[in-house]
Amino acid sequence: MMNTKNRECKCTRKREYEARKQKVSINVPIIWVLGGPGSGKGTQCDKIVEKYGYTHLSSGDLLRKEVNSGSDRGKELNAIMERGELVPVEVVLDLLKEAILENLPHSKGFLIDGYPREKSQGALFEKNVSPVTVILFFDASEDTLTKRLLHRAETSGRADDNEETIKARLKTFNENNNEVISQYPDKLKRIQAEGTVEEIFANVEAILDKL
Repeated sequence: MMNTKNRECKCTRKREYEARKQKVSINVPIIWVLGGPGSGKGTQCDKIVEKYGYTHLSSGDLLRKEVNSGSDRGKELNAIMERGELVPVEVVLDLLKEAILENLPHSKGFLIDGYPREKSQGALFEKNVSPVTVILFFDASEDTLTKRLLHRAETSGRADDNEETIKARLKTFNENNNEVISQYPDKLKRIQAEGTVEEIFANVEAILDKL
């Protein structure tokens, strides 16, 4: 049993290493989807997937999937998160790259949801995975986002979502996000995210239909 387990561990590490060093040749759109908490980017991602058939990848979902898999890496990630520490940037990038390679043969494009969160993450992605095609930034005022999140907190019963903590989250997001988008003026598409879902998606379509 121990030998089998060791072989499984070695195979997992080998796959991770191969994915890390493999050069990716991608001929479909790579789209970063950015927006503050409450911006509605998740809803828009669902609509994009439905119309365009793109593959939706969320770093948070990939981390949870890895933890739930029970792999050695998943156990390490679980321990890191339980200690309240940040997951290493390289690990998140590895998970994204592995998911892209896995889905590439049948994908029409990739939506990278909520990534990069920091300027350095964007640079690493373009160096080790692929250049980004376009960046969709769902932009809404702090007042609008705060109201949406407070309403969400009322309906979900999340006591930690009070106005003070929400504004702190938005401040952190804006500081990091501004550093990210300032690096890509030619690829950035800023979408006003304060209309109806349909109005916002019409603006998305105007961008993606040209790709």
